[in-house]
Amino acid sequence: MLAAFENDPTRPRVVAIGGGHGMAQVLRGAVGYAGTLSAVVTVADDGGSSGRLAPALDIPPPGDIRKCLIAMSPDETVWRRLFEYRFDAGDVGGHSLGNLILASLADIEGEFEGALRAAQRLLGAAGEVIPVCANRLILTARRGSEEISGQAAITRAAGPFDEIRVTPVTPANPRALAAIAAADQIVLGPGSLFTSTIATLAVPGIVKAIDDSKASVVYIANLYTQDGETLGMDAADHLAALLRLAGVRPPNAIVAHNARIEVPVPHTALEVDVSILETFGVHVVLEDIVDTSTAWPQHDAVKLGNVLSKLVTYL
Repeated sequence: MLAAFENDPTRPRVVAIGGGHGMAQVLRGAVGYAGTLSAVVTVADDGGSSGRLAPALDIPPPGDIRKCLIAMSPDETVWRRLFEYRFDAGDVGGHSLGNLILASLADIEGEFEGALRAAQRLLGAAGEVIPVCANRLILTARRGSEEISGQAAITRAAGPFDEIRVTPVTPANPRALAAIAAADQIVLGPGSLFTSTIATLAVPGIVKAIDDSKASVVYIANLYTQDGETLGMDAADHLAALLRLAGVRPPNAIVAHNARIEVPVPHTALEVDVSILETFGVHVVLEDIVDTSTAWPQHDAVKLGNVLSKLVTYL
């Protein structure tokens, strides 16, 4: 069950940055120790239900935003089940009902920010979800002279890349900048390195806000490589790409799983060489952070929360 949550000024202000299922697990874990909780979420997703709705309705892609809302919501409510429901057939086949509700609320409220506030109230969310900027963005990766456009296409391509950028050039959401400036802890990852984490950091203003912040920055390493995007990259390669492409300051700590896991080929468990990671000036934390009850290895929300709560003041 998701722990009860109330804003508490005596507890840390936590900001998670990125998107996808991994970020949702961070948010579920952070509810247990955060005083305030904010999710700064990518708006460059162009696949699946989000890829159909965002351009048609001129709204930010709602998929990652919906996942974060659900992650911060109490278990077993009717509204949560509705937001999680996905249609299998018909004109709405492949759509998440939660995405459709967000799109409907944006039309009713006249703005997407209003839709988010309404959705947070309906779900009883234990924090705020902040799109990294107001507009949906197009993600582009450059590898030598080759340019790959679109989040879905980049996910299938083989990194590493020489550049990640978003267009149109749009300033970061002021609410995102304010949350980062006030944070005690900023969590990057886990999730798709190029298309979630770096895509969010690529929005103008986000990296400067992190660099200017007095918060402790923690990077959660992925558990395994992605077929295409990060195939063949180890933990040090991930961290090097994050620093090089985003230009963000090195994290104070990196958290990685402390044991081997089995994943289907061509994926491989993420190789973690502590001695190489330490050359980046980061504190390496090796802990059991895997949920063993799932078919595919995934981060365990409770275990992540326990580890992150101990790193709030690690500077």
